[in-house]
Amino acid sequence: MALLFLAEFPEVGPSLLDEVLRIVGLSPAGVDLYLRLLLAIDGELVDRDVLHTAQCDLAIQEMRRNTTVKDGMRERSVPRLVESWLQILYTFQASNAELACLCLEVVGAYVSWIDINLIANERFISLLLGHMSVDVLRESACDCLLEIVSKGMEPRDKMELVESLSQVLEAAGFYNLQQNEDGDFLAHFSKLLCAMGQALLQSWARFGKAGAAPEAAQAFDAARAKLPVMLGLLGHSDDDISLNCCGFCYDYLHTLKQLPDVPDLQKADVEAILLAIIKKLTYDEDFNFENEGEEEVMFLDYRKQLKLLLDKVAQVAPNLLLLSVHRVVTGTLRDWKDCAFGEVELALRLLYLLGEALPAGHCGHFSGDESKASVLQDMVRTVVLSGVSHYQHCAVTLQFFETVVRYDKFFSAEPQHIPEVLVGFLDCRGLRHPNAKVRSRCSYLLSRFVKSLSKQIMPFVEEILCQVQDLLVFSPRVNGLQLALSGEDQLFLYEMAGYLVACGELAVGRKAELLGSLLGPLTAAFPPLLARLSAETDEDRQAALAESLAHAVSFASRTSKAFSSRATVRESGCADVYVACLSAFLPALACPLQRDSIRAALRSFLHRMLVCLDVELLPYLPAALQAMLSRGDTRDVLDAIPLLNQLVGKFKVQVQPLVREVFPVVLTGILGGLRLPVEENDQSAALEKQSIRRAYYTFMLALLTNGLGSIISDQGAMDAEQVLGSVVQGAMEFPDPVAQKMCFTILSRMIETWGGGDALPVFLDFVYKRVVPACFLAPLKPSFDLMDAQTTVALAECALTLKSVFQQRGPELLLFLRQDYLPSLQITPDVAQEFCQVLEQADTKVFKTYLKAFFQRAKS
Repeated sequence: MALLFLAEFPEVGPSLLDEVLRIVGLSPAGVDLYLRLLLAIDGELVDRDVLHTAQCDLAIQEMRRNTTVKDGMRERSVPRLVESWLQILYTFQASNAELACLCLEVVGAYVSWIDINLIANERFISLLLGHMSVDVLRESACDCLLEIVSKGMEPRDKMELVESLSQVLEAAGFYNLQQNEDGDFLAHFSKLLCAMGQALLQSWARFGKAGAAPEAAQAFDAARAKLPVMLGLLGHSDDDISLNCCGFCYDYLHTLKQLPDVPDLQKADVEAILLAIIKKLTYDEDFNFENEGEEEVMFLDYRKQLKLLLDKVAQVAPNLLLLSVHRVVTGTLRDWKDCAFGEVELALRLLYLLGEALPAGHCGHFSGDESKASVLQDMVRTVVLSGVSHYQHCAVTLQFFETVVRYDKFFSAEPQHIPEVLVGFLDCRGLRHPNAKVRSRCSYLLSRFVKSLSKQIMPFVEEILCQVQDLLVFSPRVNGLQLALSGEDQLFLYEMAGYLVACGELAVGRKAELLGSLLGPLTAAFPPLLARLSAETDEDRQAALAESLAHAVSFASRTSKAFSSRATVRESGCADVYVACLSAFLPALACPLQRDSIRAALRSFLHRMLVCLDVELLPYLPAALQAMLSRGDTRDVLDAIPLLNQLVGKFKVQVQPLVREVFPVVLTGILGGLRLPVEENDQSAALEKQSIRRAYYTFMLALLTNGLGSIISDQGAMDAEQVLGSVVQGAMEFPDPVAQKMCFTILSRMIETWGGGDALPVFLDFVYKRVVPACFLAPLKPSFDLMDAQTTVALAECALTLKSVFQQRGPELLLFLRQDYLPSLQITPDVAQEFCQVLEQADTKVFKTYLKAFFQRAKS
């Protein structure tokens, strides 16, 4: 019926509602149908508009239709609808609560888009306030009043409406609600009260902008008057009720932040809000850390909202927050053994949150001179020396390690405390904790801690490596052994171990020895494991073996992250260790089973080796690339192109024979992917094709930039022409500024390389027939937005392309433009002469500016 109403509007729609109401009268079943019809119409008109985020033609048409219907209903139907609602409410408020609540839902739905004066008047408001005292109606009445209060109005009207509601609610005792009040009602009432307070603060802001100081003060005082009852609800034991009040408290604090000076009374307000936040941040005793369900997830989300409030407190009263947290931390950690886990975790959590809430300058700095130590430094020292890391609860343990890692600069000032923290990380409090989540998180945090304190941690390098050795055991998951850490967790420890070896103050021979002992077990276990995979027929066991092989390669990759260049590897004497890894790992590229995960790990490893090794790597590359491109399909080529680009950038002409050999395979794979048809509305396929084009053009650009352009020109005439044509096509035909920029850059490089005095006639023909026209036709396309930042960059490259042609061909180009090409675009001789003159005389920067203005004139 709702769809019929919309389809036949305005011819039949308004009369349809009148007919329905006439037929059903005031029979309960008929009124139920009528109200549900109105909700369905609103759902089509309003809710579907929200869903239309994509600006497709169908969505735009439907949104326009909905706007037309709403305008027509406001004019023809809404006044009669409002009268029917009143009649229904008066008729059923005492006899049929379900219908009365449904009617209130309809009123709340329509308030957002009808004239507010039809609802915000004496008749309706008094009726709704009366419903607030009826147990079965008050929740629906709250929701309806919430919609009315949330409706856009002039600030004076809004303030008067809210205050009239407030006076009645206060007189009826709603501001003196007890904790044992019905929770469902309080959930609805807290939303209403929050909206009322926020509406008053919005009125304050609008009065302030209008320069109406007395009215602004009145609105602020009215909002502040709601704070006591709001604080009671913020501290309510039901987190849903508390959450509903966070919005008002946040806006109130934000308003205080804008005041030139915060009086003492309002500072007391901030302290009251802070105390409520601290109370509500505490974990309940029954929080299930082992198996977090829906309630646990909801509490963690609620905690995030409280953190936003805490951050706002820090902006308004940073000293208050700092001293309050100091009081909680010192008081709790003094007797932590006698405290519940929630209290101890809260103290650590508050200290942790200070690092984000307060700017670094406000907290002071960490100083080696204790007489100059900041309050924050005192708190971190208290945490470390208190022994609280021994508390037997996973939440406390985790928060301890999170906190000490956040304040790693403290240990630069007081390095004498590092051993205590390291021991905690390495024993049963950290990496050997019985809880898997603690072990997992500590593997990451220890890696961060070690890397951030590289200088101070050096005396402990060998001790740390010795302590974690048993945690770095490489054992295939198919063996059924339950290791203390997962493969993902071990990645962090391998990275840390590599960092300790690379940056430690050790002899060169000792570094190689330590890295060899770290990676030797991987290279020894890899070939037999690869053989097992090749012989395995069960898919699940294949996947487990492939995962283990990929982990082994990734472990080696992670150790190399500490080596920033081949020089650091050579100086450390560790190159031979990584060469041994290459010998062991690369045969896996030829394995046809579970190839994706293994190849992804091996590509990452090769990328790292291109950074860490020099000519030692070259003997391994031909076989590696041949295996990677053996199938020649588009996906394999796309995966190989970043590696080829890095290879060309590093070794340049040294790898020309190798790149020349694989170039036809790359070209075939890319062009094959570009020829695949894409359906008109298939966004995923369109994006895939865009990524193929971009990868292709980055490869072409890498060859030309690194002096390997002859690989392109030495191809057969047909292939070379295909490459050149594909670049021009990318510059002109696809609305992708990133690709267009690359294409124009490629064309410039080609012209600089092959367009000089000894240029082949076939290439000059290509320049004048394809490249020069592309420099004009691409910017003239409707999809080429001259005001877009990325497109402007592409236009700049277009200008450089024309400049490159001019620098190589000089008067020949000017003659071509003046006499042949520009006249073909219907450009007058005067404008053509001007264009050629600027191209000839202006520098590149001036020509770019001119070119943008030239195309803007041409388009207009």
